[in-house]
Amino acid sequence: MQQIENTLYVMTQGAYAHLENDTVRIDVEREKRLQVPLHHLGAIVCFGNVLVSPRLMHRCADDGKALVLLSEHGRFKARMEGPVSGNILLRQAQHQKARDVAFCLDTARAMIAGKIRNSRQILLRGAREAAADEDAHVLGAGAEQLANAFRRVPHAVDLEVLRGIEGEAAKNYFDAVSCLLRHEARQVFSMNGRTRRPPRDRMNALLSFLYAMLMNDCRSAVEASGLDPQLGFLHVVRPGRAALALDLMEELRPWVADRLAMTLVNRGQVRGSDFDEREGGAVLLSEKGRKVVVTAYQERKQEKVTHPLLDTTVAIGVIPFLQARFMARTLRGDMAGYLPFVVR
Repeated sequence: MQQIENTLYVMTQGAYAHLENDTVRIDVEREKRLQVPLHHLGAIVCFGNVLVSPRLMHRCADDGKALVLLSEHGRFKARMEGPVSGNILLRQAQHQKARDVAFCLDTARAMIAGKIRNSRQILLRGAREAAADEDAHVLGAGAEQLANAFRRVPHAVDLEVLRGIEGEAAKNYFDAVSCLLRHEARQVFSMNGRTRRPPRDRMNALLSFLYAMLMNDCRSAVEASGLDPQLGFLHVVRPGRAALALDLMEELRPWVADRLAMTLVNRGQVRGSDFDEREGGAVLLSEKGRKVVVTAYQERKQEKVTHPLLDTTVAIGVIPFLQARFMARTLRGDMAGYLPFVVR
């Protein structure tokens, strides 16, 4: 269990979260492990087999606090909140724009352009800092492939073509990413492409866990801005899928999650022993590994960067909320088009 900022993460399997007066109490095997005033919390995130009392659920709903359920290894399952209080006029505009083919394509182009540019910046930086010429060559070639993909984005005639460009760019990116790892870690954290559901190697398991937390933050940002998280412009709309949160997440994946994953491996904060291998080839973070990654992710969110559009310094954790506000302004017509977050 760990409270970071205003979010309580409950990761111990078999833990019991319940309400005691105006506090959240966490018991493990009938012993108190943690007690936090409820008014200090904005959300409770539960990993896997964590019991939550009905009384605590009702109180969270009454107080507007989110209760998020993830699998033991970080895959998003559900988010429970009280009544939606978003701006109905804004949501009407969102639904109208979702039927506008040209708007959807322009918005999706901006998101994918932001993702490819941020991915390319990671490879270029790695090429500049590479100790081995071979690594610099692979990273430089990968960056050039992404530059070619970036130039094709404005000419994508529909979403299917755009998704094809993004998929090809992602493959080229992940083919080069291993050259960003220190040599002694490459065998343990080697990647054979991006695999999900389940991840098939340690790096994919680490990335999937980070993406789950990033997606939850993007969903919170979308809902806080009064938007409908299930209606996006790039990702296909499906029941129960937070398509708009996934949309906003794309440009942030390389710079927030991928860089952190590589840092954790290169610094030895996450090791091969922090993963469990399951029957069928699935590889998942252990409880110890999850605790390390959650702490590092929250620390990463406190770091400050200059937002290129606002030209002011902000915490990384605030960026999803700023981007959701830009999306809302675009839907209202206050901005000519959505502008993604890109790394300078």
